[in-house]
Amino acid sequence: MRLYTVIFESDTHAGRVFDLLLILTVMTSVAVVILDSVRSVTAHHEALFNVLEWVFTLLFSVEYVFRLACVRHPLRYATSFFGIVDLLSVLPTYFVFFMPGVDALINIRLLRLLRIFRILKLGEYVSEFSSLGSALKASRRKIFVFICFVLITIAILGTVMYVVEGAGNGFTSIPVAMYWGVTTMTTVGFGDITPKTDLGRFIASIMMLLGWGILAVPTGIVTAEMTARRIKVTPHMCPDCLTEGHDADARFCKHCGNQLTA
Repeated sequence: MRLYTVIFESDTHAGRVFDLLLILTVMTSVAVVILDSVRSVTAHHEALFNVLEWVFTLLFSVEYVFRLACVRHPLRYATSFFGIVDLLSVLPTYFVFFMPGVDALINIRLLRLLRIFRILKLGEYVSEFSSLGSALKASRRKIFVFICFVLITIAILGTVMYVVEGAGNGFTSIPVAMYWGVTTMTTVGFGDITPKTDLGRFIASIMMLLGWGILAVPTGIVTAEMTARRIKVTPHMCPDCLTEGHDADARFCKHCGNQLTA
């Protein structure tokens, strides 16, 4: 129970220290992965990167074993999102070590880049992550309807641009015109396809103005949902079903009814 409190409960002194050390370790390991992808840096520090990689891998492996050991249902945690992330953060290094001949089949560097999954471990120690996830989940239908509206608008205006501009101006098909519509409405504007006619430029101007408003809609939907859900919660995790985000005064899990740790 002491180990569970340290690893999963971030509102205790030991839990906060553990989380801070783990966040620092994760960020350092991700920085090593990023630097390892730069050839000029790797050429001078390859041995150091290899040592650091094994140090991080062993640390995360021990942490993963401890997490499985202190929960009541290890398989349930192992198959959860963060359980899979924990496994992916250490698996590539072991995979390369135990299968040295794999470089004949795939690029080792591409496999090792899977270590970037470690950055996902940071989300487990940020309380706002749970709040944002709940808001996105509650807003999924509104966001889906909004995306459908955007796609319909792009399909219609893309078809109109295909008719107005034609293949001579780069709009060789409706899918190409829709691609142009996506880059225009998102205000990216790569410039590889541009309207040449006055009517085409007028339609493009309308789509750019629409893009400003469209980008603000999903933000407003999620923000409104987060405001409506702004309640005081605790980072306590249920030891039985691993659910987080309970009310501050909760004594039992709101999902499975199991008693929460003090």
